Amino acid sequence: MPRTKEFDRDEALRRAVEVFWDRGYEAASTEELLAAMGIGRQSMYNAFGDKRRLYLEALRRYQAETSADMFERLSAAESPLSALAGVLLEVARQSDEERRRSCMAVNAAAEFGRSDQEVAAILDSGNDLCHTAYTRLVAQAKRKGEARPDLDEQAAARFLHSTLVGLRLRARAGASPEVLHDIATVAIDGLRAR
Repeated sequence: MPRTKEFDRDEALRRAVEVFWDRGYEAASTEELLAAMGIGRQSMYNAFGDKRRLYLEALRRYQAETSADMFERLSAAESPLSALAGVLLEVARQSDEERRRSCMAVNAAAEFGRSDQEVAAILDSGNDLCHTAYTRLVAQAKRKGEARPDLDEQAAARFLHSTLVGLRLRARAGASPEVLHDIATVAIDGLRAR
């Protein structure tokens, strides 16, 4: 009986994330995924299922890793409003290639909308986490006198998340760092206490 070639599943998934992030679901071919992952077709099916199952797992992984990184940065900041500004301004500071790639979750929302329930559920989960984190930071900014006292924390969190998504879409569409910086700055200035 022939022995199946061993491979690092975690590394293969990381490479699949890169392909899907760069190309999207539809544009990423199975052959391209297999080449990037360094595995054969049967190994992919055995380890991940089909291309769709691989995509869903890749999207979950991307979302978990990027959310954990962002939340760590947000919680470490001394100034809540500066932390929020940093999240928005980071898009303007990215390299041309990073801006072109945008965010895998934003790309998935643009590609699928609400047409795929499993993709939508993954994205909704990430949106909920962001909303909770942003709401908490806006409340902290109000308590510290950084943000307007009349600010509705829930509405401000939705605004910030929508601004971030818009920035990432504009970046992917070719907006310059200066344009992205201006958008982020105006968004944060609208929250500041006078």
